[in-house]
Amino acid sequence: MAKHADIVVPTTTSFERDDFAASKTNPTLIAMPAMVPPYANARDDYHTFSALAHRLGFGKQFTEGRSAREWLEHMYDKWSAELDFPVPSFAEFWRTGRLELPTRTGLTWLADFRADPAAHPLGTPSGRIEIFSDTVDAFALPDCAGHPTWYEPSEWLGGPRAARYPLHLIANQPRTRLHSQLDHGGASMASKIRGREPIRIHPDDAAARELTDGDIVRVFNDRGACLAGVVIDDGLRPKVVQLSTGAWFDPADPRDPDSMCVHGNPNALSNDSGTSSLAHGSTGQHVLVQIERFTGELPPVRAHEPPRLA
Repeated sequence: MAKHADIVVPTTTSFERDDFAASKTNPTLIAMPAMVPPYANARDDYHTFSALAHRLGFGKQFTEGRSAREWLEHMYDKWSAELDFPVPSFAEFWRTGRLELPTRTGLTWLADFRADPAAHPLGTPSGRIEIFSDTVDAFALPDCAGHPTWYEPSEWLGGPRAARYPLHLIANQPRTRLHSQLDHGGASMASKIRGREPIRIHPDDAAARELTDGDIVRVFNDRGACLAGVVIDDGLRPKVVQLSTGAWFDPADPRDPDSMCVHGNPNALSNDSGTSSLAHGSTGQHVLVQIERFTGELPPVRAHEPPRLA
């Protein structure tokens, strides 16, 4: 995303700012005080958005007069006031670093609702598990009914588009990094083929294209293209290829919006449309493509090089 931005604001990491962590299913609240001062002139997100809000004329409404640390204390105090059990002050919590919350042993999900649905209703309009939604049905959307149903995907091997792009690409989460984080790290780099993201292909599909392990291929459709390194894998179904997400975008010509990604980012191929006009969920994990051997001069990979600043 930063490569598409006109202005990039350096921000702090979680080691450089105060925060706390919790989750709905974890009984521990963790204090996260900054471990090191911010590097160079990096600012935390709240500082940056506060400054932008002030320049746009609504800084007081955004900050409500609180610093980032004061917001942490405010949220903690508001949360603790609604509890039916005592907790220490924010200062004490921050000093000790963690707060263990009381839990019931042997908790069974929705046990109270199952035992007495009238006394313990769910947060749905009917208070019960709903398979049909009057609210969603009333929207009268052509691609999202009020109940679960199947809609033909815009791209799949059973559709007309497969005649031109006969391979179903699965863009799954990578095993060598978290999304795109640490793409330049040792584990991620060790998985690449001649510097490109690996693409796995069934032996029959590789043979039909006269491809062997380690070949560099051009993966393409009418939306874009990227380069990837071939890994032949009989664990895949025929007509299915797999290219993980997260290789840093590296267009051959950054000035050309239609330029091929030389590093292997599947976003160059994906369709920018949501799952439905209601949900707008991501559909980038499935896309139809074609593959061919790349025969030109192999372009260098510059994905991990620092940008040249104006």
